[in-house]
Formats: sequence, C-alpha cells, structure tokens
Amino acid sequence: MTTDDARPAAPVTSASIIVLTLARRIESELGAALAPLDLTVRRLGLLGHISGVPGASFSDLARMSGISVQSVHTAVKSLVDAGLVRDRTARAGSASTIELTTKGSRLLAEAKEAVSTVDDIMFGPAADPIQQQVGGAILDAFAGFRPGA
Repeated sequence: MTTDDARPAAPVTSASIIVLTLARRIESELGAALAPLDLTVRRLGLLGHISGVPGASFSDLARMSGISVQSVHTAVKSLVDAGLVRDRTARAGSASTIELTTKGSRLLAEAKEAVSTVDDIMFGPAADPIQQQVGGAILDAFAGFRPGA
C-alpha cells in the first residue's frame, strides 16, 4: 500500500460547504478591514440597516440582523454611547426613531470603502477566477432586487 492509497477520497462537492467556506474567508477579511475603524461586521450591519431603513423598530432591526431584540437594544445603546446613532424617542413603551448621527454617517462611508476593498480582494480582477465567477453570479442574481418589493 502506498501513501496515495491511504488518502481519503475527495469530498463530495456541496454548495453549502463551498459558500460557508467562502463566507468565513470574507468575514475574516472584512473583520480585519473594519478593525481600524473600531467596527465589527455585526455593528456595520446594524449601522447599514439603521441608515437604509428609516424608522425601523428594534424588532425590525433584530429580524434584519438575525439577533434578538434584547441584543439589538444593547447594540443600539453602545452605538448611541459612541455617538454613532441617536434614538429620538427613547422612552419606555414608545416606538423609537433611530437614526445615524453625522459621525455615524461618516463612519458608515469609511466602512463602505473597506467593504469595497474586500470585494476587490475577494472577487476583483486579481482574485481567483472561480471567486470572480461566484462574485459575478451573486451580483447578477440580486441585480434589481429590492427587499419588500
């Protein structure tokens, strides 16, 4: 028996595993790109949702972010404390109007530049050709997509 005979067979190709593996690489790259801005991927997502969905409730933000309402309250409080968002109607029992501050808008713009850099690294002209295809396919699949439409 040679060492070649001892190797396990190649795994069966799975779209789920491929996407998960790529997503982890992207999250790692994005985390590194956002770190100098003192942002995490989760905080970036929350800032993006607050910016993109005016009037979103804590429940809406929780659904969009895939986290609990309690976690959203905690995260929004930290964003308020950092001067990135404000809650115009922050009183118990009333609906909130959460919005970005000028500082939050500037940070979100910087974060978008970091995301563009990661997109270029992962899917741009110098990226692996298969990753370029995947990036193009994803953009094509969602071209014209409008949430809630």
